[in-house]
Amino acid sequence: MAVRHRLIAATPEAVWAVLADGDRYVDWVVGPSNVTPEAGRWPEVGATIVYQVQLGPLRLRNVSVVRHREPGSRLEIEAKAGRLGTARIAIELRPWGEQCLVIVDEHPLRGPGGLLHNVGVEALIQVRHRAMLDRLAKLCEAGGGRRPDPADTAGTVGWGTETGHA
Repeated sequence: MAVRHRLIAATPEAVWAVLADGDRYVDWVVGPSNVTPEAGRWPEVGATIVYQVQLGPLRLRNVSVVRHREPGSRLEIEAKAGRLGTARIAIELRPWGEQCLVIVDEHPLRGPGGLLHNVGVEALIQVRHRAMLDRLAKLCEAGGGRRPDPADTAGTVGWGTETGHA
């Protein structure tokens, strides 16, 4: 089970604003590209997004589904990686003074990914989480979790958020 944390110099509300904005998923999650909504409104329970992950010459179609959320404090996603199985990724936000302690907990749920999970895989997940939390921190600390000016995001597809931005 991979657990990693990071103190981010932003409020939990600012961090949640980034997590709750489906258009920004590729900005903080390491690996996905071509993210599109499939069902629901991100990050409501049951909302689904589809994306590609490239591993060398292979392009894999993956799906992430919101399984649990507590607005402003917790988001739990089930990542479905085809034949490799699924993983639970829980992101917890804790107020820490004027900042936010972000805790990411990931572990396999179903499929061969659980059988293949070992110290080496754990180390790779830790590296990915470190990069993911670095990205999230940069987004939140740079703009307080606010989206860029709409004029700067021409051509993006909005698919809803809980922050009032579309």
